[in-house]
Amino acid sequence: MGELAAEGEEPPSARAMSIYRTNDRLTERKKRVVKTTATIGLLAIVGVTSAAWLRSEEQAPTHFRVNVDLVALTFTVTDGEGRYVRGLQPSDIRVTEDGIIQKIATFAEGTKTSVRLAEDPSDTFARTSVFVLFDTSNCMYKGFAYASDAIAEFIRHLDRADSVAVYTFSRNLFRAAPLTQDHSQAIFGLRTAVAGDDTALYNTLLLTLRDAAKIAGRKAVVVFSNGPDNASVIAPDDVRAVAEDEGIPIYVISTDDSAKDAISTAVFQRITTRTGGKLYWAQTWQEEVKAFFAIREDIGSSYAVAYYPAPNPNQGFRTIKVEIVSRNKYAVRARPGYRARLR
Repeated sequence: MGELAAEGEEPPSARAMSIYRTNDRLTERKKRVVKTTATIGLLAIVGVTSAAWLRSEEQAPTHFRVNVDLVALTFTVTDGEGRYVRGLQPSDIRVTEDGIIQKIATFAEGTKTSVRLAEDPSDTFARTSVFVLFDTSNCMYKGFAYASDAIAEFIRHLDRADSVAVYTFSRNLFRAAPLTQDHSQAIFGLRTAVAGDDTALYNTLLLTLRDAAKIAGRKAVVVFSNGPDNASVIAPDDVRAVAEDEGIPIYVISTDDSAKDAISTAVFQRITTRTGGKLYWAQTWQEEVKAFFAIREDIGSSYAVAYYPAPNPNQGFRTIKVEIVSRNKYAVRARPGYRARLR
């Protein structure tokens, strides 16, 4: 016990040592009690806070955010002799969706300045974004140069306000010229096209539609192809449904003989009709030039309207109908409807 006494002090007695040990044990016990009490208090605070948070979550009302997309609709109007009708006003047009009259937010004719009838974040319907999809597969070897010249002439005479993109395809898609208002740049991209191998029209058409869907305003896809597809894994009706829902008219110029391939003919007819576009057969370069001229005139003579859909419980296919209220004999060519997007 000598080690417990300082130098010059008398060593503590056995009783004193017992008291020291007892005091030490009491001190340690108090420390444990204090620590336990603090822990319990902290847990109680956390528990009360969590319970209050849970009660506030249970009592808070549930909110659902619904985004209503602007529906864009492009259409042409012709008279009894097939001539384009120009000069219509918003008051001449009635748009219904499943029989429900829609309030038009934006109206535009051809390349004229669009008329904003309601609050609309975009004002791009006075011009068209044209996506040209050029078939450069091995089926096009014979008429490749003539087709390239016809497309270049088409681009050269588009309205200056219109933007154009040139995509080429065989088995894969090649974006030869991204969307631009510089038509000479688009033609330069066109001239870089080279011949490929198999034809994957529907695969590449789907990719083109996805690019077009990202652009606001009026859009159109112009396909130049020799027909039949022999390399796609995408069904043509799936591609057609995308274009129909996005409101993108598809124009097709085919150099194939329609009588030789009934399947491609039926597919092209369905894709163009259901999207508000048009199908042209062109077996000579002169017919190709005429077809491109007709498409350019169709785009320049078309109308575009946009509206926010009125409340409609239909979550499936919604039927769109465009009527000219001033004259009953006019014919309207437009997509028949679209599938509602569920949120």
